[in-house]
Amino acid sequence: MNKKVAFYTLGCKLNYSETSTIGRLFNKAGFDTVDFTDAPDVYVINTCSVTDNADKKCRRVVKEALKISPNAYITIVGCYAQLKPKEISEIEGVDMVLGAAEKFNIVEHITDLTKKPKALVLNGPVSEVNEFVASYSVGDRTRTFLKVQDGCDYSCTFCTIPLARGSSRSDTIEAVVQQAREVALSGVKEIVLTGVNLGDFGIRDGKREDKFFDLVKALDEVEGINRIRISSIEPNLLTDEIIEFVAQSKIFVPHFHIPLQSGSDKILGLMRRRYRRDLYVDRVAKIKQLMPHCCIGVDVIVGFPGETREDFIDTYNFLNDLDISYLHVFTYSERENTIAAELPGTVPGSTRAERSKMLHILSDKKRRAFYETQLGADAEILFETDIKDGYMHGFTRNYVKVKTKYDPVLVREIKHAHLTAISFDGDVEITEMQETLVH
Repeated sequence: MNKKVAFYTLGCKLNYSETSTIGRLFNKAGFDTVDFTDAPDVYVINTCSVTDNADKKCRRVVKEALKISPNAYITIVGCYAQLKPKEISEIEGVDMVLGAAEKFNIVEHITDLTKKPKALVLNGPVSEVNEFVASYSVGDRTRTFLKVQDGCDYSCTFCTIPLARGSSRSDTIEAVVQQAREVALSGVKEIVLTGVNLGDFGIRDGKREDKFFDLVKALDEVEGINRIRISSIEPNLLTDEIIEFVAQSKIFVPHFHIPLQSGSDKILGLMRRRYRRDLYVDRVAKIKQLMPHCCIGVDVIVGFPGETREDFIDTYNFLNDLDISYLHVFTYSERENTIAAELPGTVPGSTRAERSKMLHILSDKKRRAFYETQLGADAEILFETDIKDGYMHGFTRNYVKVKTKYDPVLVREIKHAHLTAISFDGDVEITEMQETLVH
């Protein structure tokens, strides 16, 4: 009987793509992948360490795993494992901790599932993490997360990712296109391009070989994929040529997620971001000029050291005036070995929470206002696998979340429908669904 392995992923889309790839390595080695609650022989927990809360989540997942399968062999990989290997190794029940250079060799390291008194730690310096390992998710989601870039050469003062993932590096355009073709053959209808600093695609062996725009053009020619979505791209790397190309593409969808982090030029300077708010305004204006229906998501951090009430109100008003669609709000948390952790002007936790709440409310207002502009339109919807209270959900090309009564025939299929109203829970209701599926 084959050994069983279960996975739990914390953090970003990039982590999901890597977990899926690690899962295929286990399958090739003869393991059966099972659900978290199916008492597996091995647990693999892929961690994030963007915030302090992510670290706490890792501990909770380990504790829950041991409740389900007390004798399971528990391995921790991911950013937290690279940054805090000793801390993780001391968590009760953890058997192995693999750093960034070793996580894709995990099967080779699991030779004995006997739990030992002390965890095995394999973790080298991040400077040794210079190989790009291709990854993509298949089979566990409606869409595939395709990793095309890893690492980051930026030096934002709040961020630990360069310390956890190393310098910027990428796959070749030819390899990415081949992976996209493989995904198309699997029947997946949407690819989400992922990376730590996606717009910096094209660096190999420390040298720039290509540009992200070159990759976009090449992927636009791949047959069998209905949609390609750009997950997140820095405003200074989102060029006019990329925006103009997406505007006329039949495959790349009108949806951009563009990190801002602060609407205050003073705070952007303290963060060492590579742009100021005028550039962000220009990028939003360019997108809306060519794609008025485009969905624009924004990352923003509240409570950064030195952020006064006036700075926050400046950010709030800036976001309120922007033609954007939703916010991802992050409450600043101090991270070891970052410049920001040593900056003066610490913002009290209660103030951070208050500012976060204000921006979450603003995000809800922005999303509803964007959805209202889409009512009355006919849209192409890709339906998900989730079911809640007899309803299922899907997303339009421009990332409007819709709901309809559950129908198993619709799962992972694309249909055209009329967007009619916004429901009490904020999703969009649809009518006049066409009978012909889009393949």
